[in-house]
Amino acid sequence: MNTKAAEGAAPLATRQRRRRVPPELSIFLVLVGIALIYEILGWIFVGQSFLMNSQRLTIMILQVSVIGIIAVGVTQVIITGGIDLSSGSVVGMTAMIAASLAQSSSWSRALYPSLTDLPFFIPIGVGLLIGLAAGYINGQLIAKTKIPPFIATLGMMVSARGISKWYTKGQPVSGLTDQFNFIGTGIWPVIVFLVVALIFHIALRYTRYGKFTYAIGANVQAARVSGINIEAHLIKVYAIAGLLAGLAGVVTAARAQTAQAGMGVMYELDAIAAAVIGGTSLTGGIGRITGTVIGTVILGVMTSGFTFLRVDAYYQEIVKGLIIVAAVVIDVYRQKKRTKH
Repeated sequence: MNTKAAEGAAPLATRQRRRRVPPELSIFLVLVGIALIYEILGWIFVGQSFLMNSQRLTIMILQVSVIGIIAVGVTQVIITGGIDLSSGSVVGMTAMIAASLAQSSSWSRALYPSLTDLPFFIPIGVGLLIGLAAGYINGQLIAKTKIPPFIATLGMMVSARGISKWYTKGQPVSGLTDQFNFIGTGIWPVIVFLVVALIFHIALRYTRYGKFTYAIGANVQAARVSGINIEAHLIKVYAIAGLLAGLAGVVTAARAQTAQAGMGVMYELDAIAAAVIGGTSLTGGIGRITGTVIGTVILGVMTSGFTFLRVDAYYQEIVKGLIIVAAVVIDVYRQKKRTKH
């Protein structure tokens, strides 16, 4: 009896030790491994260090900060078992509208001459509200009409991109005030990303909002039986994702100090990739913001590394696609392993 008990206790102890190891650790080790590979290849093919160039690393972090902001919202959507394909187009739409209200009176071709030199919080607030409205519409379509998230957000993706092109008939919006541009200068985009990530890390781990989000993704019927208002919560999750896409649009316009209808193209796929690489399961119920942050940095390191090694852009897209597929395959394998146990 004692021997059998000891044999049963050994695997249990092993499983408990595995649970205590943060799932983000393996993702972080992948990040370290990729960075070291680029460092080695850099000395072989370029004759210089990849990691020891502070300017390159700063540019890389700034570039992924906008994707990271979107990815925080997309992660929450995926945890519920949904998907959001509209975030990149919402970035473009909110960038155009926010920038049109942030123009300086010194700019002779202001879109609204009577609305120039507005306080910076007005265009920022309008951009956030536009993003929130887009996410709310997504949530309403999915929760009330039961349209699959893929179709609902695909419709918003096309519509938002169309609005961004129609808004100024395809013309860029320039001449933005220094107050508005400030949010996109220096290290501010990174600060915004990290603050957003911290807020929703806490919300998902320690609040009812997070518990409901995971419960819906894990088993929607069980969540309904337990008293969770599924429809209301889904609307909230998609609205937050839209709000963060709107914030990303504002930061994008401020960073570029101009806005164009083509801003944010393919950002939604990069955000989904960051979430999936960071350990968020496309089947729902599993994912952490910390993992998404690391996944975002991995994407940034890859893009920066390809540029560093002078790899053509189309090869970069091919490799990125392969990595996304590989991440999904690994997720499916993990799911099968979990069901066996």
